[in-house]
Amino acid sequence: MPASTVDDYLKTIYHHTEWQTDPVTPSVLAAELGLAPSSVTEMIKKLATQGLVSHRPYGPISLTDAGTRRATAVIRRHRLIETWLVREFDYAWDEVHDEAEVLEHTISDRLLAGIDARLGHPRFDPHGDAIPAPDGRVEREPFVLLAEATIGHTGRVLRVSDRDPALLRSLEEVGLDVGHTVTATGRDAVQVDGGPTIDLPPAAARAVWLTA
Repeated sequence: MPASTVDDYLKTIYHHTEWQTDPVTPSVLAAELGLAPSSVTEMIKKLATQGLVSHRPYGPISLTDAGTRRATAVIRRHRLIETWLVREFDYAWDEVHDEAEVLEHTISDRLLAGIDARLGHPRFDPHGDAIPAPDGRVEREPFVLLAEATIGHTGRVLRVSDRDPALLRSLEEVGLDVGHTVTATGRDAVQVDGGPTIDLPPAAARAVWLTA
């Protein structure tokens, strides 16, 4: 088996389609997982045999219903743990991802249910990603990527990508966080909560999603 687990593949496919419409291909998965394309191709064949993904040669990869259920179960654990670490242990939002990656494989279902209840059954994690319900349901508002928003578009920040911790810290410094109201005033410039225009760090516009 490749270094990445079945759950790693399913989570990556789910993440890739959660906030964008670009197709998932073996080359995309190879890049995101840091694996050789040949290894990814072999794993995708195995996942298809297990009924977890749907894939035709040279076509996009998609999760089946069974694959989606398994992916959302793992993602639910991860995002609840991230939320728990921020609320109960004062972790910063740029610190929780790696910690949750470890803990999601070790805590019991009973402890996870206790964490969920303790937090009041949150629907979103600290980065604005939806926490799937126990049955896999996900609630999400219509959204637009800041980089694709028209100048003058105003929306509430729904989600900030957790891929780059340094970028998260930079956005926090300029006051751009989940829940704030943002108006796009330029290609890489915004107003936050009606304040003065601020310049965004490089790549920030492709890491922030607003209400449409």
